[in-house]
Amino acid sequence: MAFKHGIETTESEVESIAPQTGSAGFQVIVGVAPINLAEDPEAAVNTPVIAYSKTEAQRKMGYSSDFDSYTICQSISANGDLFNIAPYVMINVLDPKKHKKELSKKTVAVVAKTAHIAEQGIMMATLSVTDQASTKLEVDKDYIASFDSTGEIDITLLSSGKGAAATSINVTATQLDPSKVSESDIVGGYDVATGLETGMELIRQVYPKFGMTPGLLVCPGWSKKPVVAAAMAAKCESLNGVFTCECVVDMDTTTAREYSGLKEKKEAMGVAGKHQILCWPLVKKGDAVYSYSAVWAAMAAYTDMSKNNDVPCKSPSNELLNIDAAVLADGTEILLDTAQAELVNSYGIVTAINDNGWRSWGNVTAAYPGVTTVKDKWINCRRMMSWYRNHIIQTYKSKVDDNANPVLIQAITDSENQYLNSLTPDKIAGGTISYDADNTLLTDGEVAFKTDIAFWGPAQHITDEIRFDPSILTDAMGGV
Repeated sequence: MAFKHGIETTESEVESIAPQTGSAGFQVIVGVAPINLAEDPEAAVNTPVIAYSKTEAQRKMGYSSDFDSYTICQSISANGDLFNIAPYVMINVLDPKKHKKELSKKTVAVVAKTAHIAEQGIMMATLSVTDQASTKLEVDKDYIASFDSTGEIDITLLSSGKGAAATSINVTATQLDPSKVSESDIVGGYDVATGLETGMELIRQVYPKFGMTPGLLVCPGWSKKPVVAAAMAAKCESLNGVFTCECVVDMDTTTAREYSGLKEKKEAMGVAGKHQILCWPLVKKGDAVYSYSAVWAAMAAYTDMSKNNDVPCKSPSNELLNIDAAVLADGTEILLDTAQAELVNSYGIVTAINDNGWRSWGNVTAAYPGVTTVKDKWINCRRMMSWYRNHIIQTYKSKVDDNANPVLIQAITDSENQYLNSLTPDKIAGGTISYDADNTLLTDGEVAFKTDIAFWGPAQHITDEIRFDPSILTDAMGGV
């Protein structure tokens, strides 16, 4: 026998279909972006845009530290700065044709041939520059213009241009006005006349466009509005008519200020869906304040990728958030102890605690306490059920329209049972798939299977009865 040392693999000849899954925590982020800073502003309006890095997201969507106005930037930062994860899809609803204002004639001083326009949101293509004599200056001939790091514009007069000697210039432009974006823009819709989709309706395009199924739907800064939260929950129930996912929703900390009163605030908000994960309060890193949903979604995706081989099997509770504080909208810091956080959790709300670092705290979906079934109560079980359903569809859609014969049935059952075994017992408690002859109707092209599966719930409460035993003292003394 040959001497062997190390590790090797072999292949069997049994037909098997490799699972085809996207990222478990693949985020779809709907909101507002500073598209005037994007490389192609028109390409970033009401269309799904994918990014595989923060740099790419900035290039395609623009980026601003004004998280209140430009809500998508919260997720760009959370994904890129706090957890360094990708990819994710962004849907910007700010339309410069609708959400705009005009910058009337503004006179700006020129110092050393440079003028600074202290305005944000300017659409560069609309910028018009004249000198003191009202002579129109031409871009790239008389001057060059560029955005600085804050999104404001620097204008440099060229020595060879008409305005070379100007001590001041006059500018006009069209500016983005994010304050004009409304809840209806976020929710979106379908225009029968044009066939165009907007807002959340565009989530439908994510799978056919990118071949990935959404795992988490996020609308930072907007999900605190009941209408938006309800629309998010509805989308989670049926994507492309077949897929499901979860959404991460925020509570409005301008009104939901006291941890003890969150039950009533949640009920008034109407958030109680099994696909909804409700978060409170806001979170802070340095000077940046984020909607908790943006950070929670990024953290959940990171946990899936880094710790669980891209399977959402573990609850993101008790995972580090990489933040400095939990706050309300007015900046008030929130410091909950374990008992207070448990009360918040009992309402079906995820919160944050500082215990050797700020951590997510809470295992239950917003459906709790009204819903107590294992698969819909625990966040990780609910995410696993959605993920597994999507896995089945993606993996075996290639078998649709094959001959409905024993070869097909055997191929699917063998392949999937093999896959379920690979997930057991680490990712799931167990699972099996079998052919369902009773519900199969071959003459109608109906082939049915049944899968029995169980997911591990979180060890939410660990107890240890510690007893004082005097006999140990006696034994220790050795009878002295």
